[in-house]
Amino acid sequence: MVLFYSYTKRFTALCHLVLGVGLSLAPIGAYLAVTGEFAVLPVLFSFTVLFWVSGFDIIYALQDEEFDKANQLHSIPAAIGKTKALRISELLHTLAAACVAFVGVYGHFGTWYWCGVAVFMGLLLYQHSLVKPTDLSKVNMAFFTANGIASVVFSIFVILDLFLS
Repeated sequence: MVLFYSYTKRFTALCHLVLGVGLSLAPIGAYLAVTGEFAVLPVLFSFTVLFWVSGFDIIYALQDEEFDKANQLHSIPAAIGKTKALRISELLHTLAAACVAFVGVYGHFGTWYWCGVAVFMGLLLYQHSLVKPTDLSKVNMAFFTANGIASVVFSIFVILDLFLS
């Protein structure tokens, strides 16, 4: 699925969602591998990953808008411009934040989990504060640094919640 992502840039601006779907399969696959059972909770985490990855891939693709247009490649920034692409990224990240909150309620998680949710949401907001349609100089900080920290810190808080609550 992830390998298919690059190819989708040839025919759809929704390529970012294809990458999101590809990576969103990881929570389901990991849960199935460890437990041998299907459950709803990993599916809910998968929706978080889908929206989170799709949103940050749009931010990263902002840098390629002109290249994509010149080479007849498709992306959301190439299709609708930087400003509207950032709004879509914000919407996707809002959905990701809503998903982690819903997972917390659905999964009856405790304080550590909610601390992780707060950090995750804060880093999503921080990421969007860095990138402006007229200033892409901090895209790498938003894409690599904020996302890297968000994923590691959130997973640490989830693990703490599972073992200490």
